[in-house]
Amino acid sequence: MIKSLQISNSIKTFFIEIGALSYFAGRFFKEVFTKPFEIKELIRQCYKVGNKSILLVSVTGFILGLVFTLQSRPTLMEFGAESWMPNMVSISIVREIGPVIIALICAGKISSGIGAELGSMRVTEQIDAMEVSGTNPFKYLVVTRVLATTLMVPLLIIFGDAIALGGSAIVENLKGDVSFQLYFNKVFNALEFSDLLPATVKSIFFGFAIGLVGSYKGYNCKKGTVGVGEASNAAVVYTSMLLFIIDFIAVFVSDIFFEI
Repeated sequence: MIKSLQISNSIKTFFIEIGALSYFAGRFFKEVFTKPFEIKELIRQCYKVGNKSILLVSVTGFILGLVFTLQSRPTLMEFGAESWMPNMVSISIVREIGPVIIALICAGKISSGIGAELGSMRVTEQIDAMEVSGTNPFKYLVVTRVLATTLMVPLLIIFGDAIALGGSAIVENLKGDVSFQLYFNKVFNALEFSDLLPATVKSIFFGFAIGLVGSYKGYNCKKGTVGVGEASNAAVVYTSMLLFIIDFIAVFVSDIFFEI
């Protein structure tokens, strides 16, 4: 009896959370097209999101390319297919591994930061003060951050993919005596429009999800310092789950679309 009540309460809480997040997203789309447009704050947030994440993305992408190539090379050598390494690595990284891994890294870095920042502003009543003074805190704080992540995360993913391919090229150059020119010629010959478009589109949705969930958790943070920690932690967990859901939907839809 107690367990059934706990399960029903958990399900109820889940759907309430989904409804609140959907309402928050609807408010974002309403506010994003109304004046005034906070261009200066948007540029500042874009610089903040991109500049503070580029080093982490670079290191992640480089290690991703190294490890993936080192792990895959022995298996391909067993079948005498090591010449297909650039094709396999480029398609795998650009289509799936690069966007998902880098988006998860950005979720831990950016979404938690937004949740903690807005949560601390809610706890210290700075958001309430903005509302009392007649300004629109939602437009200034939320809209700019969500737009910034939507714009910058796809760029970070493209940059991370390029670094990953560079790391893979280094391994092939050292292990297989493959020149960088030959490696990247094979990479660009292997990639097609059907590989790049779905990856780019879902990267935009990844960035939107990272900014939206982080802003939602921080903006609706509970009072107290404990609430700030919970908002930051929940932002990462919810964003990571949402990224996998978006990735599944994107792969499913792109397979149907490009098969037709």
